[in-house]
Amino acid sequence: MLDQERRELTLRGQVVGVGPQVFDLLLHLVRNHDRVVSKDDLLEAVWNGRIVSESTITSHINAVRKAIGDSGEEQCLVRTVPRKGFRFVGAIEVGAIEGGAAEAGAIGETPSGPVLPGKPSITVLPFQNLSGDPEQDYFADGVVEDIIAALSRIRWLFVIARNSSFAYKGRAVDVTDVSRELGVRYVLEGSVRKAGNRVRITGQLIDATSGTHLWAERFEGLLDDLFELQDRIAESVVGAIAPQLERAEIERAKRKPTESLDAYDYYLRGMAKLHSGTREAIDAALPLFHKATGLDPEFASAYGGAAWCHLWRKVNGWMTDRPLEIAEGVRLARLAVEFGRDDAVALTRAGHALGHFAGDLDGGIALIDRAVLLNPNFAPAWFLGGYLRAFRGETESASEHFAHAARLSPLDPEMFRMQAGTALAHFFAGRYDCAVTWADKALGNLPSLLVAIALTAASHALAGRTEDARQTMQQLRALDPSLRVSTLREWLPIHRPEDLARLAEGLRLAGLPE
Repeated sequence: MLDQERRELTLRGQVVGVGPQVFDLLLHLVRNHDRVVSKDDLLEAVWNGRIVSESTITSHINAVRKAIGDSGEEQCLVRTVPRKGFRFVGAIEVGAIEGGAAEAGAIGETPSGPVLPGKPSITVLPFQNLSGDPEQDYFADGVVEDIIAALSRIRWLFVIARNSSFAYKGRAVDVTDVSRELGVRYVLEGSVRKAGNRVRITGQLIDATSGTHLWAERFEGLLDDLFELQDRIAESVVGAIAPQLERAEIERAKRKPTESLDAYDYYLRGMAKLHSGTREAIDAALPLFHKATGLDPEFASAYGGAAWCHLWRKVNGWMTDRPLEIAEGVRLARLAVEFGRDDAVALTRAGHALGHFAGDLDGGIALIDRAVLLNPNFAPAWFLGGYLRAFRGETESASEHFAHAARLSPLDPEMFRMQAGTALAHFFAGRYDCAVTWADKALGNLPSLLVAIALTAASHALAGRTEDARQTMQQLRALDPSLRVSTLREWLPIHRPEDLARLAEGLRLAGLPE
């Protein structure tokens, strides 16, 4: 417990003795846990702008770590970001100390689930489809996805990603359990009824920590007004959470993906396929995205989805005409950027695709970083940006991106992408046992994930586990018999020669032909 009023740090009720500057340093890191704190910032906050030696800062950081049970080797709570500064990465819970009004921070892990973030947090559960037609599930799902996207564009609001929310689809749930499992305060649930050309959307907002119903409303209208209905729901929810929200913030949350409902219909169907990641689903998703762009030639997110279908085929060795598909993927990605300068979904998919297809990692990272600015709660922007950073050789930054994506979407059925990315970052950092652990988690969710299998084989080989490496290589050769050591550069956009050499050597030792 960190009591800033009493200036006390306690562990299980016992006061931990720390000097005043060590206490100030810890408090400053905890208060600014959402960013990297530079050394200049520390000098200003802790030493009032005085210049002190590098060793003085280091000794105080070490004292902070010792006081809270951390170390420079483990860095479980206070992480050093090379050439940038320091960041507190432990879980934090802010609240009143029993017997007083002082604000405190509880540092450490919580066994009951993620702690509530320091800003308003919400999950939007899948709306019930009351149309009586199971084929209309995709329509109800699309309504929820757009509400999530609208809320996510509000920077101060922590919004759980679509895939974790949809883990509750088809289940009878207690909102209190949802709150605890996802680490959010507010839960939005509702229903969609579509009949002919009319639609009725109902929703209710609940403070799940207390069970209080904060807001409920029903919206009806023609399908032509669907986006307006969704905007009104998002606006009302945000208004219930923070009445002081300025109108400009609400207006920014009202962007429509396309004016063509038919095109949007095809896009929703394509996204439903894209989420599963299987070869059959990707083959089915691509023509749906093309139908969407055929009806709306400026539908940026649909171009991004189509480009990402080609990327997923490349990464998994499914391409039949590699040069043609790569050129088509680049074309689609550039169209997504051209028409989607303010579309976080389009920029994310396009940036990642261009990083792979064109080898432009810096350009891809810049596009995805813009997507994060537009929509800071869009989990794919964080983990796909993590991949490009890992390929760029920025392993620590990549790991932070994957961890943040997992926090935004802790029950994501596509968690295999974050797990495989974390394995990639560990591998390039030379942590082979960690790479195997994370790759195994990814393969537990998607056994055919080629990148995870390759990382497992190479990690086993470089760690001296020859038999494990060879057995894993048999799985890799069965999935993609054409992969060779000499084609690794064409397979993955690895920037640093030493990283490419590390992967090549591991796979060579595991038995991959030259």
